[in-house]
Amino acid sequence: MADLLWYQYALIGLIFAWSGFVRTSLGFGGAVLALPFLLLVVNEPLVFLPIIAIHLLIFSSWIAWNGHRQLQQAGSGAAVQSNIDWRYLGKALKIMMVPKLIGVVGLLTLPANVMTSIIFGIVIIYAIGYVLNKPFRSNNKYVDYVLLGLGGYVSGTSLIGAPLIVAVFATHVAKEQLRDTMFVLWFILVVIKMVSFVIAGVDLQLIHQLWLLPCAFIGHLLGEKAHRYLLNADTGLFFRVLGAVLIVVSVVGLIHPPG
Repeated sequence: MADLLWYQYALIGLIFAWSGFVRTSLGFGGAVLALPFLLLVVNEPLVFLPIIAIHLLIFSSWIAWNGHRQLQQAGSGAAVQSNIDWRYLGKALKIMMVPKLIGVVGLLTLPANVMTSIIFGIVIIYAIGYVLNKPFRSNNKYVDYVLLGLGGYVSGTSLIGAPLIVAVFATHVAKEQLRDTMFVLWFILVVIKMVSFVIAGVDLQLIHQLWLLPCAFIGHLLGEKAHRYLLNADTGLFFRVLGAVLIVVSVVGLIHPPG
């Protein structure tokens, strides 16, 4: 990101603050809702993907740990429910891991526009159900397998598989556990992606982490307040907001798909 004008740096900082807000408030969408705007400033996906990945590693582990610590303190030594649905997380990982690795190593390639249309089209169908407070449920485990496998593959080729994965997780994981469960999943998936970046010799943009991490942290603080509000609101509002964000994610992705 050399030789940029001052306002371009300012825009990048604001977009990363927005990314941090979305990521922390809902537990997903930080990459998909930030990348299209970042690419309008600098059209080089591999400049931003490592930065987003490192931010996700930092904030996902921090938020998941804080959620666990707060539950332990609230329980005062008594047995309390985990902030993470480990059972469903393990089940989903078994389904997603092979497609994830296939996406990472590029053994199977589909045209980017075809893949984007499939993903965001399915997500919009799910999201409309959430907005109407009638979330789609397949009642068929094999449909969930296909959606999770597709999400795993896309997360291997890029970082835009989150909306599709969340659309499935939201029907199986309690809303109080959804965000932190997703963050543990993102951590695992992003570690695999980071290994591929290192092997490929991609510049991790470590210098730019120094000033973009505080920008993301400001968004994170605002996102924590928004998340607490959503948890205290009725379940219908939570899913309507979730559905609305999924629709925005999908529309933005279709109009300007991230690379």
